[in-house]
Amino acid sequence: MDKKTPLYDRHVALKGKMVSFGGYTMPVQYGKGILAEHMAVRTKMGMFDVSHMGEVLFEGKGALPSLNHLLSNDYTNLPVGKVRYGTMLNEKGGVIDDLIVYHLVEDRYMVVVNAATHDKDADHMAKNLLPDTRFTDISEDTGLISLQGPMTKDFLPALVESGELPAVYYSEKEHVVIGGVDCLVSRTGYTGEFGYEIFCSANEVGKIWNLLLEKGGEDLLPCGLGARDTLRLEAAMPLYGHEMDETVSPLETGLDFAVKLGKKEFIGLSALLAEPPKRERIGLKVTGRGIVREEEDLYLGDHKIGRTTSGTYCPYLKGAYAMALVPRETVTIGDTVLADVRGRKVACEVVPLPFYKRK
Repeated sequence: MDKKTPLYDRHVALKGKMVSFGGYTMPVQYGKGILAEHMAVRTKMGMFDVSHMGEVLFEGKGALPSLNHLLSNDYTNLPVGKVRYGTMLNEKGGVIDDLIVYHLVEDRYMVVVNAATHDKDADHMAKNLLPDTRFTDISEDTGLISLQGPMTKDFLPALVESGELPAVYYSEKEHVVIGGVDCLVSRTGYTGEFGYEIFCSANEVGKIWNLLLEKGGEDLLPCGLGARDTLRLEAAMPLYGHEMDETVSPLETGLDFAVKLGKKEFIGLSALLAEPPKRERIGLKVTGRGIVREEEDLYLGDHKIGRTTSGTYCPYLKGAYAMALVPRETVTIGDTVLADVRGRKVACEVVPLPFYKRK
């Protein structure tokens, strides 16, 4: 049976359309629809319940060595208060999950993992800890709201009662009091837009949700999984299970920045060094009629070259876009490829990533 986040009753009260996702019952959209929610984030503000995400703590003298052993990025020089993306790989170099590491205080880190991969992530981490590391899963005790959009820059500071908000992208501040609730706030998100993510006790996350909804008024829309997906795709952000999985190397899906091949060691390093990436992630703008979605066969002329990994209509860009994995150097920017959509070939132009980038 699917779990419920601490905000489940609020989603039902707002008449959210509830669906099963990642082991949870979550809202896919609310009354105004995905298009309105997407545009609210791009032009004003939107907020998402992302309490289904998992959070684990690494503590002790072995915390940093354990993270560097488990993850492809290097956290040695990550200052307290900063945040860094990374991937966790299997021995063959495939992606078990992509995740974000928060350096809270010396010898104490929080790692945020995807909901659908939480159980296997926690199991893999626990089995591969180095000595002097305390590993604690705090997912059930943690609520998380993502507040995204250009107006959040002025909106959220007005609600802070004590403490200060993080000033730069991929940073965090603890003990920020909002609505009487002690929060950890980070400058992170999965929309390609300016925004914050607010962590607090699962028992108190409802207070934050109510406060944001009340103070945001007409400028703030609650948003569901549908808009979260269209926003991340418009910003060409990879999604686990689509652009990456345990058969895909992070070097194939454009995550080179999060892979430090010069590190002394990490799980999967030997495999990455032994075999150069064979595929690459590309961006597609649909120029024919129709919408290209995931798992559509892709052709260059009559030759099948790969499959799409994600695709949809992007409301802000007013067009259909997709991403795909194809053999490296098969196509270049400007080439035309064909996606097989239920037996009909739809023309697409190979375009640079990301599709959308905030000014």
